[in-house]
Amino acid sequence: MSELTGRDPIYDPQELERQLVVRENAGDVGGMTALFEPDAVIELGEGRLVRGTEAIREFFTELQVTGIGPEGRRFKLGEQRPALISGDLALTSTRSIDGDITSEVARRQDDGTWLWIIDRWSVNW
Repeated sequence: MSELTGRDPIYDPQELERQLVVRENAGDVGGMTALFEPDAVIELGEGRLVRGTEAIREFFTELQVTGIGPEGRRFKLGEQRPALISGDLALTSTRSIDGDITSEVARRQDDGTWLWIIDRWSVNW
């Protein structure tokens, strides 16, 4: 476990979002990155993609310095919808405090834990 956030294995895909917020607020870039599969992709909007562990780590490192948007805000827990699970895949979704809706696809790992493989930060058009 990490001294910062207690990186317990995640056996419920619903826990991924909460852990992302907790780890971001603790400045735990490694912990945030660990929530994603090595070949995961994050879609940031306007066609911008962050793909793979190193790019995701770099993105979260920059985010720790700049925050989100011009106001530099940090992640906050939003209203999470129940995960839709089919076999080893789960669709997770959260309405953030600013009204944006995220959607993510998580995959169950061989050890029973869950990691995100796709993360779309905003599905508002």
